[in-house]
Amino acid sequence: MKHLIYFSSSAATSGKALSGGDLMGAGRMDIAIHSFIQGVFLSHGFRKDVTFHFIFYGMPDPPKHIQITVGEGLDISKKDIGNLIKKILYKFKQGENTEVFPGCFVEKKSLLNVIQELLDKDIEVFILDQDGKSIREVEIPKECAFLLGDHEGFPKKELKRLKDNLTTVSVGPHMYFASQTVAVVNNELDYRGI
Repeated sequence: MKHLIYFSSSAATSGKALSGGDLMGAGRMDIAIHSFIQGVFLSHGFRKDVTFHFIFYGMPDPPKHIQITVGEGLDISKKDIGNLIKKILYKFKQGENTEVFPGCFVEKKSLLNVIQELLDKDIEVFILDQDGKSIREVEIPKECAFLLGDHEGFPKKELKRLKDNLTTVSVGPHMYFASQTVAVVNNELDYRGI
């Protein structure tokens, strides 16, 4: 299983914030949605070997961790991802990891705790950074995770800890949109048969 982890320091952490449909006003939820689409959608299907993690630190109730694995029983389309996230956030229950729809979970968990859980399961986590080693030159195991941030990146304190403990990789010489980065990572993994 591959994991894609999208972090946003400003994405809304309640369904109510998404009710008006203003995705930019909800902490650039549009970036999160585009990254998810690139992460799990194929032309005529889904990547069923990918778990996508959203970690939102925006108001009013941070942090929130949403985990989605597309499988049987989850009927989604690209145009409804905003609604899906909104419904998942509405169903959050304090102190629980709640399964809202098949393969869709929400809980209160920090970025570092999500990363540590993956590491504890022997999943190698790579952090995407323009200054990292080229993804083409890095050995990548079958059980892997890739962490990327939105347009604001990561909090400085957490970024230092992450870079000290994770392998830093780059997808190219330019600064790309988060969604483009996800597409390049998936393409590299596809070529490697991972």
